Amino acid sequence: MIIDHRTYRIKHGKTAEYIALFEEFAMPVQRRHIGEPIGYFETAIGAINEVVHLWAYEDMGDMERKRTARDADPDWIAYKKKTAGMLLTQDNKIVKPTAFSPIK
Repeated sequence: MIIDHRTYRIKHGKTAEYIALFEEFAMPVQRRHIGEPIGYFETAIGAINEVVHLWAYEDMGDMERKRTARDADPDWIAYKKKTAGMLLTQDNKIVKPTAFSPIK
C-alpha cells in the first residue's frame, strides 16, 4: 500500500469555499474512481489556509490508473474549472506504512 499525502495552500479567504466545492463536485468523482479517502483535513493550528488529504492505493500503477480515469471524467474537468486559481501551492508526497502502522 502507498498513500498519496497532499497539502494544498488555498488563497486567503477561500478555504471554506474550496472545501465546499470539493465536497459537492470533487468527492463524487473521487469516490467513483479512487474510493474513500483515509482523511480530509483543514488546518486548525499552524500554517493557515491549508487542506490536507490522504488517499490509499495498492501501488504506483494503481494510483496512475485510477487518477488517469478520474482526470478524464467530465465531472472532474468541470470541478477543476470551478476551483481554478484558488490554490497557491500544492505539496504531494507518497508515503507507505511501517510494519507497525495501524493502517497497512
